[in-house]
Amino acid sequence: MCFPPRDSTNETTAHSDAGSELEEAEVKGKRKRGRPGRPPSATKKPRKSPADKGRPEAGARGASRGRANGHPQQNGEGDPVTLFEVYKLGKSGSVVDDWIESYKQDRDIALLDLINFFIQCSGCRGTVRIEMFRNMQNAEIIRKMTEEFDEHGPMTWRHNLSCAFAAMKLMTALVNVALNLSIHQDNTQRQYEAERNKMIGKRANERLELLLQKRKELQENQDEIENMMNSIFKGIFVHRYRDAIAEIRAVCIEEIGVWMKMYSDAFLNDSYLKYVGWTLHDRQGEVRLKCLKALQSLYTNRELFPKLELFTNRFKDRIVSMTLDKEYDVAVEAIRLVTLILHGSEEALSNEDCENVYHLVYSAHRPVAVAAGEFLHKKLFSRHDPQAEEALAKRRGRNSPNGNLIRMLVLFFLESELHEHAAYLVDSLWESSQELLKDWECMTELLLEEPVQGEEAMSDRQESALIELMVCTIRQAAEAHPPVGRGTGKRVLTAKERKTQIDDRNKLTEHFIIALPMLLSKYSADAEKVANLLQIPQYFDLEIYSTGRMEKHLDALLKQIKFVVEKHVESDVLEACSKTYSILCSEEYTIQNRVDIAHSQLIDEFVDRFNHSVEDLLQEGEEADDDDIYNVLSTLKRLTSFHNAHDLTKWDLFSNCYRLLRTGIEHGAMPEQIVVQALQCSHYSILWQLVKITEGSPSKYYNDYGDIIKETLSKTRQIDKIQCAKTLILSLQQLFNELVQEQGPNLDRTSAHVSGIKELARRFALTFGLDQIKTREAVATLHKDGIEFAFKYQNQKGQDYPPPNLAFLEVLSEFSSKLLRQDKKTVHTYLEKFLTEQMMERREDVWLPLISYRNSLVTGGEDDRMSVNSGSSSSKASSVRNKKGRPPLHKKRVEDESLEGSWLNRSENIHTPGALQAPQLTSTVLRENTRQMGEQIQEHESEQGSEQDFLHNPQMQISWLSQQKLEDLNRKDRAGMNYMKGRSGVRHAVRGLMEDDAEPIFEDVMMSSRGQLEDMNEEFEDTMVIDLPPSRNRRERAELRPDFFDSAAIIEDDSGFGMPMF
Repeated sequence: MCFPPRDSTNETTAHSDAGSELEEAEVKGKRKRGRPGRPPSATKKPRKSPADKGRPEAGARGASRGRANGHPQQNGEGDPVTLFEVYKLGKSGSVVDDWIESYKQDRDIALLDLINFFIQCSGCRGTVRIEMFRNMQNAEIIRKMTEEFDEHGPMTWRHNLSCAFAAMKLMTALVNVALNLSIHQDNTQRQYEAERNKMIGKRANERLELLLQKRKELQENQDEIENMMNSIFKGIFVHRYRDAIAEIRAVCIEEIGVWMKMYSDAFLNDSYLKYVGWTLHDRQGEVRLKCLKALQSLYTNRELFPKLELFTNRFKDRIVSMTLDKEYDVAVEAIRLVTLILHGSEEALSNEDCENVYHLVYSAHRPVAVAAGEFLHKKLFSRHDPQAEEALAKRRGRNSPNGNLIRMLVLFFLESELHEHAAYLVDSLWESSQELLKDWECMTELLLEEPVQGEEAMSDRQESALIELMVCTIRQAAEAHPPVGRGTGKRVLTAKERKTQIDDRNKLTEHFIIALPMLLSKYSADAEKVANLLQIPQYFDLEIYSTGRMEKHLDALLKQIKFVVEKHVESDVLEACSKTYSILCSEEYTIQNRVDIAHSQLIDEFVDRFNHSVEDLLQEGEEADDDDIYNVLSTLKRLTSFHNAHDLTKWDLFSNCYRLLRTGIEHGAMPEQIVVQALQCSHYSILWQLVKITEGSPSKYYNDYGDIIKETLSKTRQIDKIQCAKTLILSLQQLFNELVQEQGPNLDRTSAHVSGIKELARRFALTFGLDQIKTREAVATLHKDGIEFAFKYQNQKGQDYPPPNLAFLEVLSEFSSKLLRQDKKTVHTYLEKFLTEQMMERREDVWLPLISYRNSLVTGGEDDRMSVNSGSSSSKASSVRNKKGRPPLHKKRVEDESLEGSWLNRSENIHTPGALQAPQLTSTVLRENTRQMGEQIQEHESEQGSEQDFLHNPQMQISWLSQQKLEDLNRKDRAGMNYMKGRSGVRHAVRGLMEDDAEPIFEDVMMSSRGQLEDMNEEFEDTMVIDLPPSRNRRERAELRPDFFDSAAIIEDDSGFGMPMF
């Protein structure tokens, strides 16, 4: 960096006033900035005059940047105040305008800002202060800044890269200018020469002088540009092309390649090429790659080859060795560069150099192999004699141009001695030699036709190699993807590639449908050739057999395959024949029947032969000769090979194979090869049966199974109803647990699996029948186990979250309809023991199973009323209470009115209530009801005794439901006894009303339950009015007569309201 020269004397004289004012302003600024809490903007500004209000003050602009002794400052709002900081924000336009205004006001301050801007752009941490700017020389300032330069900072290499990149691009621009100047200079020189060579009379001296002056001016500009280029090249490139940073080296090499290609007259010489040659040995692959690409741009232009001859001879070995570079991108570009060198001059590369590239066609990395294939194509298959090409182009088949090239390809393949890699060779040449590799007509003619006179015949080894290469080209054309080991997988073909694939497949099918039987017929004795040829049908479009009416060629192919099977016992050949039959037998094609018949006939023939040979071998035993063993072994090999791809279980090969194995185990005289083949054939037979079982649909016996399971459920229920119910709920729990293990605790209640379990539960519920009295204990036990299972585990997240098995309650709700109303109340009470207040208040979706189950237990109680209740309610519709506007009596009854009427509620403390003093009634009525009451008492006592035996007999089971009912019953009986002692007046009123009735009402009262009487007492307490059912005739009363064997009709009350009261 250079600064403008300055005269200290003149500066002091000219700028003394400005300097003193600036120093005073800085001192004042320091004082004001030194005050705590005062921003720099707090300094008072002089009031502007009207003339000065129109333009901004330079001092204000300078003060806005707030610089003290060269240090960058910020204003009170934290805005950037240096040129560099403002420029980084993208405000370049305002920066330039402000600096120009500042320069007009104060030259020193503006230059100081600009110098610091350059220093900050260079990455230096130092800052030039105002004292340094005024008192120190430029060299001292630069030295001082160098000491403060951050050479090891994190941004240094980025800065260096940017500087090198800018310098190289600047050099490229200068080269472009120099090239244009050179062109203009050449044009001017030609114009000058043409004008000077004119005759003196026609010569224009003024034009000559003008052209001469223009040429001189262009030469001066050219010299100046060249001097600048030399300075940049020697001052920057020579040092940076070997920089420690690889990116900088790569930029330098890339740009010098551009210079040599753009201005080859000045730069394409050994003085500049040597830098590229030296960099070929760079340790970074990125730099080596730039070198190769720079050289490719030069070798592409064949006119530049003479200038590159010396460079080629010197660095050729290095370029050839780079084809084996450890980085594949570098190796690919090196092979391409070698190909360009070969294309420009075949003499430049020796045979040894070419051989180093040849073997790369077998590389596993496909880009390297493809690049090597292009080199091989240039070297072996490029024709350079146009006349010979035109003469050969008129020939077809083996005499066509491709005939000799195919021979050369076969020779190359044999000399490489990598026969198992034919598919790799074809894939490498596919992009560059596709026309040659698709000439199947020429290949088949070389194989089928005899050589003409004077032509050398192909050897057996060459024919085998040609067949192998031909099969590989067919596979490549039909599948359109690289072989195994190259590439990451099958890529999606474009529409154009797909169309090409279909066309190639149709072309090869149409050709080989006719040629393949002839090839098999000629080479049927050669196992290797036949095994390769039999791979061709798998790439056919088999529809062409039918659409092209080529069934006769199909018959010829099947005939040749049969001959091959009969002639060979090699496993490769037999497996190829078996696979071909399998492909031709595909059900999607119309030729399937024709091929299946031929296949079945062939198998029948070999199975018969095998059966007879096995019988002969087993009969002769140890005396069997080699012919018998060979017959069994050869036939078994053929059948085993076919059994691999075909289901031959209907021929029952397993039986004879088992006989051979058993004989070998018992006698030990069975040849080892026969044992191996027999084991393999048995193995295939078992596998085919397994496939049939796996893929086949299972036998369905829904009707028989339904009868069996129904009868099983019926018998188990007869044996033990409770255990049967436990079994049903346990099966549902197991299904629920399996579903939770598969889907997790958050089950989808609408899924098919959950619906299936609910449907099964509904079907289980139907098996309980309509008689709820008989199954009430089993159903209650089922609900008890279901509730305990639902709340068995607590949620690990806390009580605010539902238990893991809570969803099972939705399955359990399917059995709620099988509960009696009073049992629903008991189950609901038992459910509430597991619930907390938080659970009862929950209404989220995850708590819906609990909500729905509770609703199924609560609802439905009103539907279980006995007929007498409905009769009484209809009668009360016309009672006196309706006139007073009171609601019907049955609307106020509690839900548990029949709970005490159940036979399960009896205990040893429950007995038939004692008889109260009967009122004075007529004798007829008294006798009739006394007899009825006596029967009732006897039945009651008998049932009570039997239940006491059940409760106290240790051999009899006390159910959970009974225990729950007994607890509730004792509690309510005690409450009822206390209540009824204070209601004696009510009882006398009841008896008085009953005496006034002309018809007997005993039967109607007997049909009433304890809860109804309690409701009546409540009505008396409010209105002292009671509504009784209307009188009925004897038949109606007989229909309403209670069933003393029905537990719901027995009135169990310790309060004194026994039947003798009436």
